[in-house]
Amino acid sequence: MNSTLPKSGPARLLQPDVLAGLSNLELVARAVVEGFLIGLHRSPQFGFSQEFAEYRPYVEGDDLRYVDWNVYARSEKTYIKRYLGETNSHMMLLLDSSASMSYGSTDINKFQYGKYLAASLAFMASQQHDAVGCIIFDEGIVEYRAPSTRSGRLMGVLHAIDKAEASHGTDLGKPFQHFSEYSKRRGMVVVISDFYSNAQEMIENVRPLAFKGQDIILFQLLDPGELNPGFKDDVLIEDLETGETLEVSRKFIRDRYPEIIQDHILSINEAAQSVGADHVLVNTSEPLDQALRNYLMFRQRRR
Repeated sequence: MNSTLPKSGPARLLQPDVLAGLSNLELVARAVVEGFLIGLHRSPQFGFSQEFAEYRPYVEGDDLRYVDWNVYARSEKTYIKRYLGETNSHMMLLLDSSASMSYGSTDINKFQYGKYLAASLAFMASQQHDAVGCIIFDEGIVEYRAPSTRSGRLMGVLHAIDKAEASHGTDLGKPFQHFSEYSKRRGMVVVISDFYSNAQEMIENVRPLAFKGQDIILFQLLDPGELNPGFKDDVLIEDLETGETLEVSRKFIRDRYPEIIQDHILSINEAAQSVGADHVLVNTSEPLDQALRNYLMFRQRRR
């Protein structure tokens, strides 16, 4: 594996086109997180201090490296050292791999960007000693990796993300149902999708998790061509999931489309707020640093 990062400033490490030139997803994740941290003022409020904070009881799945064996020798009780950088114990990534995510008007499509974001968040969480898991989904569950801090878990999650391909339709109910059935621990749920679905139907699937105390953040990935189409003529548009086509006039794109896409974004945002979830709109032509900042602020508020 090539472990050499590209010779560029930290800001360049966050650019999607630079990341596309790296050899594998682990290197992408490392480059993004290291580039981000170089440009970030280190502060306990962002969860990167390694100052000792407290002990907590050991639970199954915790990394044994953080067991205080001196305490165990004295009391025969097993405790984990916690640090200021540790704010949650579990993070589950839900990555949408439906066909609509394959759209891209630039060199990087939404799905590739979503992979970069998911891998970077997984890498960052593992640095915080969080248990990391993932669900890859389209109209069903493509892959499930339960959250764990055990050795090799991060690589398993990165492998699952890396090998995923965008295809089929979308059913946002499936991953939330699956997560609810198989994960009983409270933590963070990070959803990465374009959310081309009915906002109210989507949030009804999110609501049970929110009521169980899960902290939920929704990253809505949209391509610049979706946010601001530059068509100068009438166009024939194909639905990537159904194959259906629709002829759209230039006048409609100029006069009505901006209002429709903004209304949809607002509906996702309002639905998220109604259950106490965070909603973050991400333009896939932009660097990943703002998405990572939103993630850290999300962690900070959930302490």
